[in-house]
Amino acid sequence: MTTVLILDHRVTPERRSELMTAFPDTRFIIPAQRAEVAAIIDQVDGMFGPPTADEFAAAERLRWIQSGGAGVEWLWTLPAIAQSNVVVTNMRGAHAITIAEHAFGFLLTLTRRLRDFEQFQAREEWARGQINSQLVGIKGLTMGIVGFGNIGRAIARRAHGFEMSVVAVDAQPVAGAEGVGEVWPLSRLNDLCRAADVLTISAPITPETRGMIGAEQIGLLKPGSYLLAMSRGGIVDEPALIAALESGHLAGAGLDVTATEPLPAGDPLWTAPNIIITPHNSPTSQLTNDLVWSIFSDNVGRFVRGEPLTNVVDKRLGY
Repeated sequence: MTTVLILDHRVTPERRSELMTAFPDTRFIIPAQRAEVAAIIDQVDGMFGPPTADEFAAAERLRWIQSGGAGVEWLWTLPAIAQSNVVVTNMRGAHAITIAEHAFGFLLTLTRRLRDFEQFQAREEWARGQINSQLVGIKGLTMGIVGFGNIGRAIARRAHGFEMSVVAVDAQPVAGAEGVGEVWPLSRLNDLCRAADVLTISAPITPETRGMIGAEQIGLLKPGSYLLAMSRGGIVDEPALIAALESGHLAGAGLDVTATEPLPAGDPLWTAPNIIITPHNSPTSQLTNDLVWSIFSDNVGRFVRGEPLTNVVDKRLGY
């Protein structure tokens, strides 16, 4: 009998019952506590959620790991997986819609100064005209996208809908789409920064992308531009970002991800001017949960039937 271990909290008991009905010859285990995994890991053929190093070493039958997110940066801490025959799949595509919506929530909040108006409202003050010079229209601005995967494409579609120009770079050769005629190689990152009024980070975190948006790249952005970090923390040099906000070189920033998560109290990011910080919840919605479930349940069926899985990760590249 095939055994699938489920560590992702989004698979509720009701969802597990659906799996048991659809695949009666497969055993699905949801442990009450992580400590229970050690006793059963040697019986597991597939798992939803990454193992620890000790668990992987004991997982004699393991053939498939389904990641709960699009990012699989945990692979860098488990090099044995890349050297094994275990297939790793991710949730590529499930999170892109709400992350892109969240990015534009950041951008419109900053350009339309909605937090200022919230303060006026709290004071019951009709402030028409008071901050007119600070309000920005985004039509005609250039959206620069770093990482043109599913998230980058979803952001590009929405930017196109707002009649923005869109340019993008990617580490891999990628065809243009969603209003982007050409996707530049990563070697043209600095050119992208010079062109962008809004720089959006949607690249995976890898040894190559860590710290990629540093003081040089931030300094190349146009005065009064915006930076949005949507994929993973650690790609943007946070001290350089804070300095650019404090000097006024950047008009604002939106971060859903930070190098250290949770972001600790006292971190200077909290008090940087014109920044919005959310706790890595841009993917969160019932829509995302449903898409995650769809990808996982489809892959379970493929795994049980011995068919090729979807969203297979290149374990050498980390995405």
